[in-house]
Amino acid sequence: MSRLEGKIAVITGANSGIGLATAKTLLDQGAARVYITGRRKAELDAAAATLGPHALAVAGNVADSADMDHLFELVKKAAGRVDIVFANAGYAAAAPLGNITEEHVDGLLNTNVKGVIWTVQKAVPLMGPGGSIILSSSIVGSKGFGNWSMYSATKAAVRSFARTWASDLKGRNIRVNAVSPGVIETPGYDKYGATKQEVSGFFGFAATLSPLERIGRDTEVAKVVAFLASHESSFMNGSEVFIDGGVAQI
Repeated sequence: MSRLEGKIAVITGANSGIGLATAKTLLDQGAARVYITGRRKAELDAAAATLGPHALAVAGNVADSADMDHLFELVKKAAGRVDIVFANAGYAAAAPLGNITEEHVDGLLNTNVKGVIWTVQKAVPLMGPGGSIILSSSIVGSKGFGNWSMYSATKAAVRSFARTWASDLKGRNIRVNAVSPGVIETPGYDKYGATKQEVSGFFGFAATLSPLERIGRDTEVAKVVAFLASHESSFMNGSEVFIDGGVAQI
């Protein structure tokens, strides 16, 4: 029997990168259906097509409560339950202290914090004992990199959610954990406005900070999420798993 045989999963921010890699891994490990979400419908539909018939794309914005209501209403009608939630949608943007704008603050808080809240809060009524919620945080949530204060603050909030929501749900036997990747090569870096040389230089620098002397891969994060979603991780609740250069630390 596969590790995730028959499970129903929801993954936000699954157009590409970590979200898409995780959807593929969950299906490979036996998930019956994986619902993937994202704001860009064309990209989302293309991603679902690569995953096969057991993946369903539902376009929506995690920061919009109504969009999340629509998503989970579809899941309820089709499957009746949710076993795994990976709240992965989010983005990074830098701004040094002194140049932080309301738009910068609102954008990051809406997607990275409010989006996680709406995703999990709408999913919980459909989850039963043994359910698993995995939140996507980052090593920046505990490190102080210059110019990244707001992004770091949003990921620190996600780390806190993993601990507090694990306490909120302990009577229902629903686990809540967080993954905190280091630098992972994903298509998202192409959208930060940096040149290819700048991105390559950043990846090279980040590799020197890792014990394996390389940056992480989205498939490595996906495998950690799949483990946290399985019954093999039933001893873990409210935990944070750091993933840096392929090394996972709890």
